[in-house]
Amino acid sequence: MNYDYDVIILGSGPAGFSAAMQTTKFEKKVLLVEADEKHLGGAWINAGTVPSKALREAAASIHKYNQLFSKQGFGKDYHRYKMADLLRFKEQVVNYENSEVKRNLIKNEVHTARGFGKLIDNHKVEVTNHLGSVSSYTGEFILLSTGSSAQTPKSFKVDDKVVVDNRSLVNMTHVPRRLVIIGGGVNAIEYATIFAALGTKVNLLSSREEYLPFLDAEIHLEFEKMLDELRMVIHNGVEVIGVGQNPLRNCTEVKYRDLDSNELRVIETEQVIHFGVRKPNTDGIGLENAGIETDESGYIMVNEHYQTSCENVYAAGDIVGFPGLASASFTQGRIASCHMAGIKGLKLSGAHPFGIYTIPEISSIGLTEEEAKAQGLDYTIGRAYYKELTKSSVSNTQLGLLKMVIDSKSLSLLGVHIVGESACDIIHLGQAVIKNKVDIRYFVDNILNYPTFSEAYRVAAFNGLNRVNKSGVKYRSLISSENGH
Repeated sequence: MNYDYDVIILGSGPAGFSAAMQTTKFEKKVLLVEADEKHLGGAWINAGTVPSKALREAAASIHKYNQLFSKQGFGKDYHRYKMADLLRFKEQVVNYENSEVKRNLIKNEVHTARGFGKLIDNHKVEVTNHLGSVSSYTGEFILLSTGSSAQTPKSFKVDDKVVVDNRSLVNMTHVPRRLVIIGGGVNAIEYATIFAALGTKVNLLSSREEYLPFLDAEIHLEFEKMLDELRMVIHNGVEVIGVGQNPLRNCTEVKYRDLDSNELRVIETEQVIHFGVRKPNTDGIGLENAGIETDESGYIMVNEHYQTSCENVYAAGDIVGFPGLASASFTQGRIASCHMAGIKGLKLSGAHPFGIYTIPEISSIGLTEEEAKAQGLDYTIGRAYYKELTKSSVSNTQLGLLKMVIDSKSLSLLGVHIVGESACDIIHLGQAVIKNKVDIRYFVDNILNYPTFSEAYRVAAFNGLNRVNKSGVKYRSLISSENGH
């Protein structure tokens, strides 16, 4: 059967974009369908990863300046820096990234269609544009990568002025003195530290019992010290009852209930940012027309090749659930594209890192200490506190920790967990060692640039070797090249 396209892709986020790029390398004809009337790149470029990281970079630069130089006589950051300037920088970054996506699609001859895409069957897609005109296209393969979005709050309204979300943040006219952030996920924590670093008094309200519960406990504790320095307060296990104006006190009030004590409480604030629980963007895209199965949360079920229950229809990115990271979505889209082209054996294997772009950053790969203990492994911990590094001294950065989980017998690296400046960059050194099955003596035997934050690996490796030595293993045998190294 002849089709209009070899591959039709719904959604131009990281999964869809990378799949389109990879598919063109196989000399296949690709159609990329994007629902946004103005922009390509989905939430990745326009409302999620890129804009939040641009704002974070601006706030982190201001925070770093304040760490290095006295703030006396300059006033609070929310007085000194205008929200319009921060948003202008963010918009500059977003516009550039948008132009790069467009340039790459044109360069690789990817066809695009603007409008809402819907499956008519497993080979046919119907696209309704913003004027109501409908076009139909057929494809041998289809990739669904429509992403996810925040659920609408039930107890209050997002008015995009006083109460905003990640999309309407651009409507904020100033850096507020007081801010309430509602949500307990990664995005909520990231934005909370961005504004706290600008001097805003931030209260974060989370319905969860604990924020970022997947972190290594020691990393979590070190991060809490950093939040204390930023004067940021997190209220876990609460339910937001409502948000409204108090005309007598000329402020916005957020009412919430403590789920443990059942107490009703009120926080006064200037502004509220809401980050709802994410849900997959599957409504109306015609999954039932192709017999595509979803789990109880509505995420599309896929195999290791990102095939759905309909073998010629694939899905990747946030729409398939965990981990819901742009970094993972890029690879998922590529794997799906390769499998469509008949290339077998590619899959996401082994541990992969995650990065949380708070101020400071958090990044991790592999087993936490709690997981190693639960599995009954014979493990050792190696630690390097940032205050031990010359790089931290010259950066005036005292708080931070790199923690290794090490196999006590083989000295192989089971996990790396970092909280501190540049954590999301230096995690990849640990990733390379884990992936290539090299033991921690790599960090001892090789020269690392000085001064750098990467030097923390060397310090932590020595710390781990010392602990193994104290357990009865001769230090000479640990560092000997004859010992299988």
